[in-house]
Amino acid sequence: MSDSSTAQTRLNVFKTYKLYVGGKFPRSESGRVYEVTDSKGKWLANAPLSSRKDARDAVVAARKAFGGWSGATAYNRGQILYRIAEMLEGRREQFVREVGEAEGLSKSKAAAVVDAAIDRWVWYAGWTDKIGQIVGGANPVAGPYFNLSTPEPTGVVTVVAPQDSSFMGLVSVIAPVIATGNTVVVIASEKSPLPALSLGEVLATSDLPGGVVNILSGKASEMGPHLAAHQDVNAIDLAGADAALAKELEIAAADNLKRVLRPQPVDDWNADPGTHRMTAFLETKTVWHPTGSLGAGGSSY
Repeated sequence: MSDSSTAQTRLNVFKTYKLYVGGKFPRSESGRVYEVTDSKGKWLANAPLSSRKDARDAVVAARKAFGGWSGATAYNRGQILYRIAEMLEGRREQFVREVGEAEGLSKSKAAAVVDAAIDRWVWYAGWTDKIGQIVGGANPVAGPYFNLSTPEPTGVVTVVAPQDSSFMGLVSVIAPVIATGNTVVVIASEKSPLPALSLGEVLATSDLPGGVVNILSGKASEMGPHLAAHQDVNAIDLAGADAALAKELEIAAADNLKRVLRPQPVDDWNADPGTHRMTAFLETKTVWHPTGSLGAGGSSY
């Protein structure tokens, strides 16, 4: 019998995409998946269809990680964000392919998007130990006191990622949140979640502590209201929510006075990002310290 007659056609090994929660890669607890297609309707993969239970698990993981991450030095956080950029650079070709398929871009245009996203990680890495100097400082006081204001992270932030910018927009809403010491639960683009789920694999190998970033795929309309009303979520970024969903989530967030970053009419993710996405999720701590004969005690609020 000839070799050609006995040869077998090799089956492709399709990638199994999973959520990224608490530094691990679980499937949805519901067991549900949904089909992800490219811009021409061709099947790409099955993505987990996250449930409200998955969202709750992500919040628990984010809260558990918050103490260590917010307590890390700004310099250390910057090193880790830079490490993320390094790891992305090493897997550049994979993301070029996934972004191209997700957004219907040519290879050259997808490569430009991925390169810009990598550069954005580096940009925010450089801000981690500088943002405090921009939004904090010594305040003039009419009396024998020092009065100092310093920024502190808000806490656990939920982000509805942009729908039409599967990677550049995604990075642009995650990086500023964690650069300032917050932890985050991200609802990836429903129609193009694969670059976000692959980003979880990069984060897991980049020295970022588990739980700092948690990535869910599925319907923002299903998970969003639950996360917006969750009592252990401190803030929400509505970047990827349409007008109707944004209004619903903003109302739900009012139950425990969350910080809400409203979606902009037009977000140009390639423009200079500025500092507003970092300062949106910072609180100001003011310390009063007496001088002279008033003693060494102090107070803060």
